[in-house]
Amino acid sequence: MSSLSTPATGGPEPLLLLLDPVARQTDGESVRIAKDVLCGGADVKVVLPESPSELDRVLSHRGRRRPVVIGSDLALQRVLQALHRLRELGAEPVGMVPVGHAEELATARALGVPEEPVRAARAVLSGAPRTFDLLVDDGGGVALGGVRITGVGTRRSGSRSSGWRSLWAKLAAAEQANVLASEAVDHSPRVRVEADGRLLADVHRPVRLVQLTLPGSGEADPDGTGVLEVVVRAPGALVRARAVSVSVVGRGFGYEADGHPVGPVRARTWTVHPGAWGLLLPAA
Repeated sequence: MSSLSTPATGGPEPLLLLLDPVARQTDGESVRIAKDVLCGGADVKVVLPESPSELDRVLSHRGRRRPVVIGSDLALQRVLQALHRLRELGAEPVGMVPVGHAEELATARALGVPEEPVRAARAVLSGAPRTFDLLVDDGGGVALGGVRITGVGTRRSGSRSSGWRSLWAKLAAAEQANVLASEAVDHSPRVRVEADGRLLADVHRPVRLVQLTLPGSGEADPDGTGVLEVVVRAPGALVRARAVSVSVVGRGFGYEADGHPVGPVRARTWTVHPGAWGLLLPAA
């Protein structure tokens, strides 16, 4: 891991700039512009974590520095996951400057993060925090927008695995090791799905899709009661429900959290955590 500290020239909050190495490879000019704006307005320390343990370490020793991500949706997701693991998620809003391919920034756009590096950096320095719900699973993972299950024993491969992506691949590999290698790939998902204890699907009938979505791009409900929108699609049937917690059990199924593959696993429970985290966005 490398780091660089820049003396403060203004701004009340010192920043911990978590730079995704892929962002520098994808659009080094946007990264440079964002760093220049941030360093011109705050005391900035730039770090490039080389492993999940280093990410945990720099976050746990950040002191008063506010975490700011420069990178993709996956980079933001992993930082939130680390903060959740450290039980520090929600202590303060985080910042983000989205840098990456368009398809890697869909969640950032949905959350309202400016696409231009200058506007995004200025939102970090002088924006207003907005609170969002978070989908947390019993394996320690998080999702900002939603989860999709479309197959058992199958995963969509990532064609651009590098930088943080290759580092996080070990997390999915650890889960894969829990599934017997002798199990055959099953393209007809048979899973048991329960939403707040209500049975939506059972293993006796295959399903084509299980989708869990945080409505409104995950923005926290004013009354503080977070809910999931649940869709279960089977041949000749479509079931919709709203729930706080959803459990799925099967022989071994993979899923996508915010479009990124995880698993396979035998069982997983997702629960909404209302208002779990904050993001700095342009002031209205």
